[in-house]
Amino acid sequence: MPREHIILECTEARGEGKPVSRYMSSRDKRKQPDRVEKKKYNKFLRRHTLHREIKN
Repeated sequence: MPREHIILECTEARGEGKPVSRYMSSRDKRKQPDRVEKKKYNKFLRRHTLHREIKN
């Protein structure tokens, strides 16, 4: 299967001592061989932050 499920984790929350926010997403392995980065809402920081793909 070319699509895989990934977990996105906030990059700014740990530095501020807040709990991390995580999102589930999917990506196409053929079109996106690199790690995925998306701007998502972090409810603990109450703003949109950069979320990066983490290892499973």
